[in-house]
Amino acid sequence: MTKTIAVNAGSSSLKFQLYNMPQESVVAKGLIERIGLNDSIVTIKYGEGQEFHRVLDLPNHDAAVDVLINALLDEKIIESFDEITGAGHRVVAGGEIFKESALIDDKAIQQIEDLGEFAPLHNPAEASVIRAFQKVLPKAVNVAVFDTSFHTTMPKENYLYSLPYEYYEKHKARKYGAHGTSHQFVAHRAAEMLGKPIEELKIITCHLGNGASITAVENGKSIDTSMGFTPLAGVTMGTRSGDIDASLLPFLMRKEGIESIEEMVNILNKKSGLLGISGVSSDMREVEKAAEEGNERAQVAIDIFNNRVKKYIGQYAAIMNGVDAIVFTAGIGENSSITRQQVIDGVTFLGCKIDEAKNTGFRGEGIISTDDSTCVVLNIPTDEEVSIARDVERLKNKA
Repeated sequence: MTKTIAVNAGSSSLKFQLYNMPQESVVAKGLIERIGLNDSIVTIKYGEGQEFHRVLDLPNHDAAVDVLINALLDEKIIESFDEITGAGHRVVAGGEIFKESALIDDKAIQQIEDLGEFAPLHNPAEASVIRAFQKVLPKAVNVAVFDTSFHTTMPKENYLYSLPYEYYEKHKARKYGAHGTSHQFVAHRAAEMLGKPIEELKIITCHLGNGASITAVENGKSIDTSMGFTPLAGVTMGTRSGDIDASLLPFLMRKEGIESIEEMVNILNKKSGLLGISGVSSDMREVEKAAEEGNERAQVAIDIFNNRVKKYIGQYAAIMNGVDAIVFTAGIGENSSITRQQVIDGVTFLGCKIDEAKNTGFRGEGIISTDDSTCVVLNIPTDEEVSIARDVERLKNKA
């Protein structure tokens, strides 16, 4: 029995799941946090409720990968490194180079690093992790799965900005989107649950978490998505502003004495969104709790978040000339019955209506709209890791 590890590396974190393949059964999963800082946290869950937990200093991703792989061996989760025959890596930016998942060689790693200008917090870290896995698992096939790949089917009228065309020709300035692996997974799962070919459906997928994006999926393909050149654009998020008027930036910089555009963009990325509006938290659960206790700014933050999601659902129904299903996924989408209720209550003209008992009565996968809804609303937990593992298996034979 061979194993595949699906890896999701952030700028200071590394999340993974180890699968028996092709059964897709989870052998172990875990998270390494605070990479590059003191007191890095390593947590691995496996077996029947067993857990490996360590706090130690991990200066970089290479050290994190070493700890991870050796922990798998020391805890006897694997008997030898040779059991892991494939490693799949989530990479944020694939640009126009990678239109689908790809086998990794030296050229591909260099291209991933070069694309770091589109995702400076992610691509360099992901390239480093890929190299680290190649070093500790030299026999394993490494595959890159790109957040942007699913969105490469967008037509030009949806991915081009209304800027001088030469900026696209010279600098590839365009919309790329993100969360593609998640949007693709839940759209296909929705089609399965509805018992219809995805090629016959118009689906709007709402990946609502700390990072949030909405995608229009027509006939199984992404035709538009809310995130843009970077993951900053689109709906309001945990700490990101989403869409704003670009002219507001120099105005605020003058008023606030902000000297660099980098500092301003950092504010838009890390100090805005739910956190910036509510003043409470970037976590929707804490914002909802504060609103219940009478915090007006927290309630305004919730209203703005739901307002932006409704706006994107409406415009995507328009560009597809209809919608058969709306899917909620990710941390907020999967767990906040308030968000789902308030969003759908604002778009009932599309033929959808929330069944309150279904919406609040369970967590997990299911249809949460009323039986007479012509547009079905589904709650589907995303599983980006299993999608990554599947792509590894698909490409192994080409290695």
